[in-house]
Parts: sequence; structure tokens; C-alpha cells
Amino acid sequence: VQLQASGGGLVHAGGSLRLSCAASGSIFSIYGMAWYRQAPGKQRELVASLTTTGSTIYAPSVKGRFAISRDNTKNTVYLRMNSLEPEDTAVYHCTMQIRPRDGYVGSYWGQGTQVTVSS
Repeated sequence: VQLQASGGGLVHAGGSLRLSCAASGSIFSIYGMAWYRQAPGKQRELVASLTTTGSTIYAPSVKGRFAISRDNTKNTVYLRMNSLEPEDTAVYHCTMQIRPRDGYVGSYWGQGTQVTVSS
């Protein structure tokens, strides 16, 4: 099982980006999905999470600006980011709880995608 993240880039403050993270491989089922980020010199923090029932959690700093969603037909999670601020600059990582066809449920991580917001 592999996760491939994409959609990062350089954007001016106030701009928008949409991150995508697609899971591939021998997948039986996908459960929770989430995005984390890590800025230089800071600890990794939860940005947003989404359960199979649609419950979401957002970091206070992004609530109202970011939206997490999923497309189960594509094994993909998205993060729509609006009104971006320089403080959102970080490497964004996706993670999913996945049950492979030949194993037990585990947490899988993507490789990270850089988001840079200029002032």
C-alpha cells in the first residue's frame, strides 16, 4: 500500500490550493483519513481529520479556511485550503488507516508535499 500526495506549491497570501492524496495497492478497506503538517523547527501537527461517517476535526488555526473531503471511489483524500496565510507554510503529510487485503489495519503515510505561502 502506498500513499501519493500532490498539489502543493507556492502561493501568495490569500490564495488557495487543493492537496490530494491517493492510496494504491492491495487495499481491502480505508477508514480514517487525515492531514498533518510540519513547519521548520516545529512539531508535526494535525490539520484536519475525517472519519468514515463524515465526522471532521480541524486545528483551530485552519477552521473556516480549510476543508477535508474524501472520494472513496478513488481512495483519495483532499484538503482544500483557502485564505492561505504565511503561517500555513509547511510540509503537508497525508495519512490513512488502511486494512490491506492480506494484513491488519495500520496507519500509512504519504511522502509529504510542500506548501509555501508568501506574504
